[in-house]
Amino acid sequence: MEKGKTYMARPADIDRKWYVIDAEDKVLGRLAGEIATILRGKHKPQFTPHMDTGDFVIVVNAEKVKLTGKKREQKTYYWHTGYPGGIRSRTAGELLARKPEEVIRKAVWGMLPKNKLSRQQLTKLKVYAGPDHPHAAQMPQPLEVREAIR
Repeated sequence: MEKGKTYMARPADIDRKWYVIDAEDKVLGRLAGEIATILRGKHKPQFTPHMDTGDFVIVVNAEKVKLTGKKREQKTYYWHTGYPGGIRSRTAGELLARKPEEVIRKAVWGMLPKNKLSRQQLTKLKVYAGPDHPHAAQMPQPLEVREAIR
């Protein structure tokens, strides 16, 4: 490589791996930050901001993720039905009981840039409430998420 040249990944250079992360007793925000980094490919030396160089991430045990403080009762997710007066809301505890996959998916989406590329990168995230997943054929490697340094 010549001095002063900026490296840009080509589609042929991208080698995608599959990782499986156990979300049991992991703090939601810290977990989502690590997942977003892997989906974007920022953990690789060939990271290129305008290309999808990231890997696939499988999250299991989403229902056992940990929320710090009083977020389980106080954090609220809002959406609108599209009808007049159609604003709806659910607390994080209710959403974890009903759709635990959505809590992790929304947290990761919040940590990705808001553009077409990030929507493509989010499709590489597979979240499952329990310990089982149907991606054994891809031979995912277990990935340990770093805990906070105290």
